[in-house]
Amino acid sequence: MGEPDGERLVRKEARWQRASFLELFFDLVFVFALNQVSLRLIKDFRSGNQMLVSEAVTTFLMFLALWLLWAAAAALTSRLHPESPPVQIIVFIEMACAVLMAVAAVQGPEGRLLVFVGAYVAARVARPLVLLVFRLWVNAPVVLAIVVGAVLWIAGALVDDVPVRGLLWTLAVAVDYGGYVFGFQGWAGGRIAGEHLAERLQQFFLITLGEAIFVSGRALSNSSFGIPHAAAFGLAFVSIVLFWRVYFYRAGSILPLAITRARNPVREALAVAGSHLFMIMGVFLAGVGFELFIVEPLARPEPQWLVVILGGPALFLVGRAPFELQVFGRISRSRLAGLLALGLLIPAIWHLPPLAAGVAVAVVLAGIAVSDAWRARGREPEQPMPQI
Repeated sequence: MGEPDGERLVRKEARWQRASFLELFFDLVFVFALNQVSLRLIKDFRSGNQMLVSEAVTTFLMFLALWLLWAAAAALTSRLHPESPPVQIIVFIEMACAVLMAVAAVQGPEGRLLVFVGAYVAARVARPLVLLVFRLWVNAPVVLAIVVGAVLWIAGALVDDVPVRGLLWTLAVAVDYGGYVFGFQGWAGGRIAGEHLAERLQQFFLITLGEAIFVSGRALSNSSFGIPHAAAFGLAFVSIVLFWRVYFYRAGSILPLAITRARNPVREALAVAGSHLFMIMGVFLAGVGFELFIVEPLARPEPQWLVVILGGPALFLVGRAPFELQVFGRISRSRLAGLLALGLLIPAIWHLPPLAAGVAVAVVLAGIAVSDAWRARGREPEQPMPQI
């Protein structure tokens, strides 16, 4: 559909554009949402029942649904002016839906899954409807993906079998993300405020770091406040600072410049959004791991906890490696070495208390940060060289 009355709403400026107050307001909802999902995931790992994997997968799919809402809103405000009526209507609808999703997400397996799914589907369906009302561009294949995804989400919520629900929701996430990628490339039409989208991605990464700090602080306050718990909190805080350091040095800090220098800024923006998803998932999972080893640092070994304690940082590095490729056209060996080290450490800490895994994470991240500083010593700051 054409956009005869909507072209004037499209961002045309190539200069830097800061996030609007509306977008920052929108982010506050996701601070709450991430906290609620982390609570549910912590309950999943503490339950110790045989359905741990299925329940954890379900919770993780909820996280992916929330991220897609945020990413779609960031793409929208990087294409249209945030002050425009259609954008404000869409953002406020998605804010309300995200709050409902967050409230429903913290419930257990018997919780309000239909509330979560209903709010998510409402947010997804509302977007094309509002765009149609304002005669803005709507892509038919993307609308079809929203409809198919909605059917799969609702079907999964109505099923009592947790593994079957996980399968249906996995298919739904695949359809929704496929529609997002297709719509992002087509709807942006080769024009996007790349600096703005870069800043939004940086801000969400910081939100995730903030959530990890909040979870760690809450865990310490819920513990007996002994020396092992304080030491575990210290390790968690150091690890969070190192996540920040590894991300922003140096690819994260010059991301806006990398997108604007790319031959195809839209494809570059989409690629870095994908790598950010992995980094954000990694920090989010690491935050759950922090809570586990802060509350019970010297407890008996819980091998399944390594999924989040070591798996979170590993997932962060899985995203950080291609992110560096997208910005500089190369991958630092320290990222790959850190990923390998985390894998090799699993047998060594398999039968050790959870605190040992926390020590391993901090040491590996510190090694990467030191390697970055050593490589940059005496050199001019590296400039972006995107290959897309």
